[in-house]
Amino acid sequence: MISSNIVRDEEGLIVPRKLINPCLESSDRQNLHRELLFNQKIGKNVLNQKTELQRALEKQKERQVIAAQNEMNKDCHTTSLHGELGKVIMERAQKNRPKDEQNTCNNTEFNEEYLKARAKLRGCNKYT
Repeated sequence: MISSNIVRDEEGLIVPRKLINPCLESSDRQNLHRELLFNQKIGKNVLNQKTELQRALEKQKERQVIAAQNEMNKDCHTTSLHGELGKVIMERAQKNRPKDEQNTCNNTEFNEEYLKARAKLRGCNKYT
């Protein structure tokens, strides 16, 4: 059970070993750490960490874009409805035009006859 890697001193106690520092062992980690420290000194943000204000500003812009898109969709939808309704209204108006023209002709004839009869009843013959 006792492994051969365990070193004991004269009193029989286990001698502690020095732990391996991964930063000192790996040159890649050393270079990365050096670069991060340098960027921190000059104030450059390499890790794409944003401040709270920047995040809030981006969220606000996203909301505005989404709202604008929704409004455009509504406008397109309503204009298409208005277009369809406009077509139906125009068709109905064209169907009703001949009827209206006939009614106006008949109304003018009736109006002239009515005015003549009324004038006769009153005693003034303007239209005779």
